[in-house]
Amino acid sequence: MAVDWPAGPDRGRVTRMRNKVIAAVLFPCAALAQDVPLSAQAFEAFVLGKTFTYASDGAAYGAEEYLEGRRVRWSFLDGDCQEGEWYVSGDQICFVYDEIPAPQCWQFYLRSGRLLARFENDPEATELYETSQDNEPLLCLGPEVGV
Repeated sequence: MAVDWPAGPDRGRVTRMRNKVIAAVLFPCAALAQDVPLSAQAFEAFVLGKTFTYASDGAAYGAEEYLEGRRVRWSFLDGDCQEGEWYVSGDQICFVYDEIPAPQCWQFYLRSGRLLARFENDPEATELYETSQDNEPLLCLGPEVGV
């Protein structure tokens, strides 16, 4: 059976809608997988031994090195680093640091193979996304480095 596609400006809208339907039928798990938070085990397997750089709203935010024993090292990219650790609380991964003892709880997701973190799993709150990762340790120069 032949389908008469509309001509003019509606043709593009119909084509986009058709493509979305085809993608949903052919790849039903792709969209759902993006909304599934990482378990603690999956998070640990993904981050262990790596350093991730994060951004928020298009601006550099910070970097974190993930060490053995759920230890971490965080920096706001100013050369000063905070030592800390992470633990699981419900469905969130929480971080405490030596100089920032109040828990910072996040839910982590994988989007296109990169980490996405939502603060306290609130879509209206801070959302961080991975901009890079490597196997090198975090560069920590210390506070107030300079002349």
